[in-house]
Amino acid sequence: MKKYLLLLSCLMSFSVLAQKAVPSPPAVASQKVGNTEVMIKYAQPSTKGRLVFGKKEAKALVPYGEVWRTGANDATTFEISNDITIQGKTLAKGVYSLFSIPGESEWTIIFNKEAKMWGAYTYKEANDVLRVKARVSEHAHTEKFTIGITAAGQVTLDWDKSSVSFYLK
Repeated sequence: MKKYLLLLSCLMSFSVLAQKAVPSPPAVASQKVGNTEVMIKYAQPSTKGRLVFGKKEAKALVPYGEVWRTGANDATTFEISNDITIQGKTLAKGVYSLFSIPGESEWTIIFNKEAKMWGAYTYKEANDVLRVKARVSEHAHTEKFTIGITAAGQVTLDWDKSSVSFYLK
């Protein structure tokens, strides 16, 4: 009996430790925009005092000009229940991976038809179905990468001191 109680105690302790050890926890942003359900699933990395966006030579976590998974762990997914327009360009209903190419003043937002992949390691530009441009603005420090969606269709990506928005209709 003592062995079973000890085993149970060890398993419970491990479970509690495992829950605290998630460095980039999963998150979901969802919103109805008009008659379309929008759901974005992503993981939230933290700045942890690192240089997040910047030049590769400066050892930025997310270098300018390179494809980023727009989150951590698995590629971020972007799911829509109906066809929509993003920055005035049409995107058919479905599930996509969401990538971006950060820049100092403008980002390229990418919707890729291969929705399931780890990071950007197997990303192929040939699978892109839509690319749009989005402006960067500076804002107060955000420790964890956060995606938000408003009912008006504004999708905002906030991390560190950068904020990027694009618009859905």
